[in-house]
Amino acid sequence: MPAMYKVRPLHGTGVLAEHLPTCMYPLPNLHRAPGPAQAAAHGEEVDPSLLALESRQEEILKRLYELKSAVDGLSKMIQTPDADFDVTNIIQTDEFSPLTTNTADLDLMLGKDYGALKDVVINANPSVPPLSLLVIHSLLCERYKILSAVHTHSSVKSVPENLLKCFGEQTKKQPRHAYQLGFTLIWKDVPKPQMKFSIQTMCPIEGEGNIARFLFSLFGQKYNAVTSTLIDSWVDTAIFQLKEGSSKERGAVLRSMNAALGKSSWLVGNELTVADVVAWCALQQTGTANSAPANVQKWMKSCENLAPFSSVMKLLK
Repeated sequence: MPAMYKVRPLHGTGVLAEHLPTCMYPLPNLHRAPGPAQAAAHGEEVDPSLLALESRQEEILKRLYELKSAVDGLSKMIQTPDADFDVTNIIQTDEFSPLTTNTADLDLMLGKDYGALKDVVINANPSVPPLSLLVIHSLLCERYKILSAVHTHSSVKSVPENLLKCFGEQTKKQPRHAYQLGFTLIWKDVPKPQMKFSIQTMCPIEGEGNIARFLFSLFGQKYNAVTSTLIDSWVDTAIFQLKEGSSKERGAVLRSMNAALGKSSWLVGNELTVADVVAWCALQQTGTANSAPANVQKWMKSCENLAPFSSVMKLLK
């Protein structure tokens, strides 16, 4: 179709491309301030303090990189122990002594009170009896003259007969001052076991594991730092994973116990510790004793051959 009319061009060829800008007007970047190098490139004046700060930052980064390279080199030269290192040799150097030969200063540990018998009072729920504390009580009776007593709090409606006689038949044949320590167990509706031996001067010790640690310390056993740490670790593992954990956690603990008992006759070293007492009781209460691995089964029989453990076995029947 032919054009209706023609319009004469008002400019020559190439004029528009030469004179029009690439953008309407420039704007500074509001999101990121230009660094000294960028500002210098644009011909802007740079603050000298900013230049000094940037130079210092580059120097620090350079020194950190050099330090990292040096550490990486040292790590290849030095043989560092693995996180799961074998402490069997360290434990064997610890001087273990049988429980029957040690004697603790009860006055030093519990405080001397002239004319009064120190009485350890434990509140426990009969629905979840603290078996480890009963085992340790029997062990203490082999060492000291213990005045034992069992009572029932009014918050508990009924207590099984075997728990009322968990300390055996108690016949007081001697005056109170003739005993070295009092041990009173009160069956009470409490969420977790509680212990006190000085009502006026102390807060209660809560938790079966913590009370077991304290009572076992009355034997006067001395351990090095590594052995003490391992014992505490096994006690916590027995309470929080073996006794209160899931089936998956229990399986992992049993495998760890089986490996540890493959190297020594007890969980830590060659003598009975509170870790063995708490772990054995946890296995009995969770019903996993029959499905335990071979080394754990052998260890459990060693425990049950001791009179304090066999007496607690009667409570489970």
